Amino acid sequence: MALATVLVQRVYLLGDLDQRVTDAAERSQGGLQRRTGGATDLGFLNERGQPAGTLAARFADGEIIAAEVVTADGRQQVLTGVQRAALAGIAADGSLHTRTVPDLGVYRVTAIGGDGVPVLAGLPMADVRQVIDRLVAVEAVIAGVGLVTAACASAVVIRRQLRPLGRVAGTAAEVARVPLDRGAIAALPRVAACDTDPGTEAGQVGVVLNQLIDHVESSLAERRRTEERMRRFLADAGHELRTPLASIAGYAEYLNGEDRTIPADVAWHRVLAQSARMTALVEDLLLLARLDEGRPLHLAEVNLATLVAEAVWDARAAGKGHDWRLALRVDGPVTVVADASRLHQVVANLLANARVHTPAGTEVTVVVETPGPDRCVIRVRDDGPGVPAGLLPSVFERFTRADGARSRTPGVAGGTGLGLAIAAAITQAHGGRLEVESEPGRTEFSLTLPTAGRSCVADPPEL
Repeated sequence: MALATVLVQRVYLLGDLDQRVTDAAERSQGGLQRRTGGATDLGFLNERGQPAGTLAARFADGEIIAAEVVTADGRQQVLTGVQRAALAGIAADGSLHTRTVPDLGVYRVTAIGGDGVPVLAGLPMADVRQVIDRLVAVEAVIAGVGLVTAACASAVVIRRQLRPLGRVAGTAAEVARVPLDRGAIAALPRVAACDTDPGTEAGQVGVVLNQLIDHVESSLAERRRTEERMRRFLADAGHELRTPLASIAGYAEYLNGEDRTIPADVAWHRVLAQSARMTALVEDLLLLARLDEGRPLHLAEVNLATLVAEAVWDARAAGKGHDWRLALRVDGPVTVVADASRLHQVVANLLANARVHTPAGTEVTVVVETPGPDRCVIRVRDDGPGVPAGLLPSVFERFTRADGARSRTPGVAGGTGLGLAIAAAITQAHGGRLEVESEPGRTEFSLTLPTAGRSCVADPPEL
């Protein structure tokens, strides 16, 4: 602003000076036309209105023949040869020139001719330069004061604006000092609400930092849960394997001893039974490990109604003491893209769970329906005692057992607690979901799978 002001003022002052120089030359030429003096007469400088420092000259054949200047006391002073030489070379065409006249200073001069007497006039630039120099000095002082004031105000404002960022950095440093790699992690500090205004840059940083801390906490909590599940899994797996191994070791020692109170074929049969139980447990664990690794399934189009019907017939043959019912609520074939053997294992596990954990005479209903063109649902419902409310959140976790909370069929060997976990893992691998709802007198497992194509929804009579 100061530079622009100086430049504009300079242009204005020089333009005004040029206009006054031109007016002085025209007045000089007009005054000569009214005078009767000789060729060197410059008496018009005595006229009123000629300011001090006004310079005038006359030409003859392109050379200055007379030149005078108005002094401070109002008189005329003849220019010396050196001073006149500084004015040489100026054409009488009305153009403006800047010349330095010795002992007089810098002048703005012009020469006009035309139909009149050629004459040269000039005015000193000292006043204009003095005004411009003073203006530069004043503007420099104002600009300096303004810059200092702006710098101080900016420093105060910036420091105030950066205070929230400093507090955010302090929170980040406090979180960085927390030993996340060991020990129990307490609640991590958060950026205060006053420093999380999304309308400011510092507030946006605070919001993002809080989101990062939330993510770290949730990741740590999930890691702790995973580690706890892994410890519990290893403990349960060790316990499950220890029982058959202890039986096998005991019977093997018995077969090698001399005590024959138990027939050898019975002891050997028990060894084989415990070996089979241990083999089944290991195979279940391997299956869960493969599913956790995301190994590909052998996918093909499977008729869901046929698969479920076969699983129900198998369950009916294994559990004759239960009342088995099958309801197909579809208008046509229901096709899913799945691994047939694994999907059959899911349905068989659900039916075995209903058979093992309910008393004889329990009604078990299996429903296949298509609530929409893009999904199908298998529901396994029984009217047994139900799953305890405290067990529902973990019913699909590994080694979860009812432990007598639901009546177990007499004479049926205890399970390993992996059946529902395997069913849930296989369902998830197929892009479906397995859910359970239970209360005394009604337990329902719902298996939802995406269909391979569009199917029609209907509700024919139950079969």
